Amino acid sequence: MSTHYIQQNQSYWDQQAAQDSPWSQPVSDELIINAKNGIWDVHLMPSPIDKNWLGDIQGKKTLCLASAGGQQAPILAAAGAIVTVLDISEGQLKKDQDIADQHQLALTTVQGNMNNLSQFEDGSFDIIFHPISNLYVPDVNPVWQECFRVLKTNGRLLASFYNPIVFVDDRDALLRQKGLVKPTYKIPFSDIRDLPKDLLQQKIDKGESLVFGHSLTDLIGGQTKAGFLIKDFIEEFAPQKRFLIDDYLPTFLATYAIKLD
Repeated sequence: MSTHYIQQNQSYWDQQAAQDSPWSQPVSDELIINAKNGIWDVHLMPSPIDKNWLGDIQGKKTLCLASAGGQQAPILAAAGAIVTVLDISEGQLKKDQDIADQHQLALTTVQGNMNNLSQFEDGSFDIIFHPISNLYVPDVNPVWQECFRVLKTNGRLLASFYNPIVFVDDRDALLRQKGLVKPTYKIPFSDIRDLPKDLLQQKIDKGESLVFGHSLTDLIGGQTKAGFLIKDFIEEFAPQKRFLIDDYLPTFLATYAIKLD
């Protein structure tokens, strides 16, 4: 498969950062100060994460994977973790770096692709925090394999992703107004492979991101194949509904996995 989707998505997220999109708006100074004082929440899903998933983060080496934008990583660093943020977008990473510089946080930014963590040695991290982002890579299995490699024994992988059903609908606005869903695409889904050529070109010309819908076999089973034990699983309804199916089932999914011996 061509890798032009990487440049397309990098450009898209740089643009989102420049426009201060909702996912590119850094947390406030007040939230950072509160986190330093032990009062904090962080989001893997729409609702704050169950802190039992994270465990004690004091001094823990934490990789925020494809998670830049000045939101999760600065909070974790302010709360006591030693944080590295890896993301494809320089613009998004700058949001984290600016907060880290302002508040003297133990936070390092690294530009890179989530499915290639070769810049990190085996067993580098205690925690990987990976909020919804793997829809931007065509194959999620290398992501899980690399996460397993760079985690220490008993390290934790906290990951969220979309229910693949959101990629099935053709997203026709007129049908949605009538309360109708038209299943059109099969899972696994790829903008590059499955969209009609004219629609794909429209997305490219508009500078939109190119996305991929993975199967549950790969999203969840892929973690176990990589060697992880799934410790917990949750799902949530979308707080801001974008698809008709959001009215009927939770479309946000998250797993808490452990790397055992």
